[in-house]
Amino acid sequence: MKGYVLMIKILFICHGNICRSPMAEFILKDMVKKARLESCFCIASCATSTEEIWNGTGNPVYPPARQELKKHGISCEGKRAVQLKREDYQKYDLLLGMDQNNIRNMLRILKKDPEGKVKRLLDYSDHPRDIADPWYTGEFGVTYADIVEGCQALLEYLKDNGWL
Repeated sequence: MKGYVLMIKILFICHGNICRSPMAEFILKDMVKKARLESCFCIASCATSTEEIWNGTGNPVYPPARQELKKHGISCEGKRAVQLKREDYQKYDLLLGMDQNNIRNMLRILKKDPEGKVKRLLDYSDHPRDIADPWYTGEFGVTYADIVEGCQALLEYLKDNGWL
């Protein structure tokens, strides 16, 4: 991919697409906007499950996640949960899960990862690990900080490896 990527397409994935993956989507969008790199990226998020999608309509970002983003001046207005589809593999350059369970469920949907596009977001950091689901922990600030760490490390990786 080095040297000829016109637009880097990143898809963030978590279980329900109402906390971690939309937080990652809008945090990275904010970072690339501030770096004046918006034209270089297509950034989206989705779920591995349909738990937050009813009759074809996804739920909005969970209020505490939305409030955490708002504390940092980031809006996620209009975002609704959608589910990962097998064809997303060809549409995106990187498909980034939040934890190992997400990776397992992503591969169940995608069937395979021949191009090595599937990783955890924090695999790009100096301390690879899962990002805990704040739906269960209630620690939206911790999740926000972990996602910021992952997004910063991802941007460094992309710069260091000739994607930007």
